[in-house]
Amino acid sequence: MFGLIRKNRTLIGIDIGSTSVKLIELSHGHADAPSGLRVEHCALEPLPANAVAEKKIVESEAVGEAIARAVRRSGTNTKHAAVAVAGSAVITKTIMMPAGLDDAELESQIALEADQYIPYPLEEVNLDFEVIGPAQSDPGMVEVLLAASRTENVDDRVNALETAGLVPAIVDVEAYAMENACALLLDEGGGATVALADVGSATTTLHVLHEGRIVYTREQNFGGQQLRDEVQRRYGFSREQAAQKILDGDVAEGYDMDVLAPFKEALAQQIGRALQFFYSGTSYSKVDRLVISGGAASLPRLDQLVGERLRIPTTIANPFARMVLAPTLDAQALMREAPGMMLALGLALRGVD
Repeated sequence: MFGLIRKNRTLIGIDIGSTSVKLIELSHGHADAPSGLRVEHCALEPLPANAVAEKKIVESEAVGEAIARAVRRSGTNTKHAAVAVAGSAVITKTIMMPAGLDDAELESQIALEADQYIPYPLEEVNLDFEVIGPAQSDPGMVEVLLAASRTENVDDRVNALETAGLVPAIVDVEAYAMENACALLLDEGGGATVALADVGSATTTLHVLHEGRIVYTREQNFGGQQLRDEVQRRYGFSREQAAQKILDGDVAEGYDMDVLAPFKEALAQQIGRALQFFYSGTSYSKVDRLVISGGAASLPRLDQLVGERLRIPTTIANPFARMVLAPTLDAQALMREAPGMMLALGLALRGVD
C-alpha cells in the first residue's frame, strides 16, 4: 500500500494540501501533445479550516467529503487513486542487496533486516522498496531504496480516500511525486541543477534536482497563508473572502504596495535562505535555474522579482505545458491553477508510466 513500485493502472492523482484538495487524471497516446499526454479531468476543492494541519490529516471525514466533491466536480469515473505523504513523515535509506533476487525474495530479505534501518517497531510502520540499479562498488549487489512511514500517516490518507468511495492504489512520497512531475516539466541536459520552490499554504519546500533527480529537499515555515492572514487582518475579510480576493487580484486600494510587495520580498528572502542552506550543506555552489510552483506562484510578476533578487533565471511552473487538455475542461481556469498542480500531476503520472 505504501508504494514506490510503479503500478500500470489508470488512476487519479490527489494532492491533499493544507487548504484544498487537488485532483488530476491523465490519459496517454495523444500524438498532438509533445508528451503524448492529455489532461482528462481536473478539480480543486477547498478544505474546511484546520482539517489538515502541519501536513497531517486532523479531520479524516471532512477531507474524505472534500475529495468526494472534487471527484464529482471533475466528472471522472476512475476509482483508483494515488496520494502522497510528506517527506518529513518518511524515512528513506539506500541499502545494498544481492543481485538476482526477485521481488518476493527481496521483500523477505528486507523484512529480516529492516529493523537495522528503521527506528520504530516494524509493526508500527509501512515499508516499501524499489531497486535503483547495480551497485558501482560491487557488481554482485544492487542498490535498493527503502522507504518507511509510520502506519498512522498512511492510514489517515487511505481512510480519507475510502470515505470518498475511492480505492487507494498508491501512497507515494511527496518528493518522489514532485520529481516525477519535474521530469515531465523540465527539459534540462548537460548536468543541469534546477531548484524548485514549492510555495504551499503553510510551508515552502525547496527541491533541488541534478540531472533530473532530487538531491536536496528542505522545508521552511513560510507560505501563502501569511499573505491571506495579513489581508484578513488589514481589510476585515473572512478567510474565504481573503483567498478569493487574492486570487482575483482585486483586494483593496494600496494592497499592491502595502501588503503584496512586502510578502513577495519576504518570499524571495525565504527561497534565498533555503538555497544558502543547500549550498552550505552540499558540494554545489549554484543552481542553473529556479522554478516556482504552488498556489502563491500565481502572484503577478513574482518570478521577475525573485529572479532579480536572487540573480537566478526564474520561471513559474506550468505542469501542463507539454500536454493537451480535454475539450470539456476550462482551459483558462486550469492555467490559473496550474502552478499549484505539480504534486497532483506527479501522482497522476503514476497511472500512465
